[in-house]
Amino acid sequence: MIAAAAELPPLPVAVAHPCDETSLRGAIEAAEHRLLAPILVGPERRIAELAEACGLALGNYEIIDVPHSIAAAEKAVELVREGKAELLMKGSLHSDELLGAVTRREGGLRTGRRISHVFIMDVPTHAQTLFITDAAVNIAPDLMAKRDIIQNAIDLFAALGLGVPKVAILSAVETVNPSIPSTIEAAALCKMADRGQITGGILDGPLAFDNAISLEAARIKGIKSPVAGQAQILVVPDLEAGNMLAKNLTFLSGADAAGIVLGARVPVILTSRADNVRTRLASCAVASLLAYSRRNKEPIRA
Repeated sequence: MIAAAAELPPLPVAVAHPCDETSLRGAIEAAEHRLLAPILVGPERRIAELAEACGLALGNYEIIDVPHSIAAAEKAVELVREGKAELLMKGSLHSDELLGAVTRREGGLRTGRRISHVFIMDVPTHAQTLFITDAAVNIAPDLMAKRDIIQNAIDLFAALGLGVPKVAILSAVETVNPSIPSTIEAAALCKMADRGQITGGILDGPLAFDNAISLEAARIKGIKSPVAGQAQILVVPDLEAGNMLAKNLTFLSGADAAGIVLGARVPVILTSRADNVRTRLASCAVASLLAYSRRNKEPIRA
């Protein structure tokens, strides 16, 4: 994905409050790899002093001077609304500050779709690239929120030119159990897909994690499904489960990850201070590819 995005002209991105080394370096490195053209939004003097202290060259990057993080989030969103930026990137402010500006009813970037987050993970021990959602935005999504979470992930998968995804709706077990509400929601979501309320993917659930990604586990359990053992999108019951799953894969399995927020008018690059350079570049690449796909109304082959 990084290679594919680097072949395209860099899109302007509003970087909200890049006021620590990690966020400023991430924006500049993305520009150096020709992934993005950053517009730095934050206290100009503070950004300049930080760049000098960290040995970073600001070059000709545009800096828009605002006094603090909340103002930076609001101005970054304004740049998108004015058409001066096609992407949004989180700096050193809290995620809630940026997403609050994005989701504001007046002056935000809302659409008819619920905002959600997707981790795209390359796990060394697993053949498939995994899309995990939602592990960063929706704490305890209800049924209709999960509908949007799934649709956002399917649309991203398709926009990257990866085809029709196999979507596993995860729970602790693969059978419907009234004592485990996520199994009932999984069954309902599959029926919603049958009725055209979710489109573009092949859904199955509930599935436990093992029989979602392991054909052998699915065979042992006697599960006959086009998704079991071959899942590409993993839909978690809630944020706690998703966050722990993604971080387990990152820190125990050495997975590379990209993170992106969907459902707004433009993709939002939402990285963590713990992310390495490759993760940050991958997140920028995914956002760029998605933005080009939306602009051209056709998938970008990653």
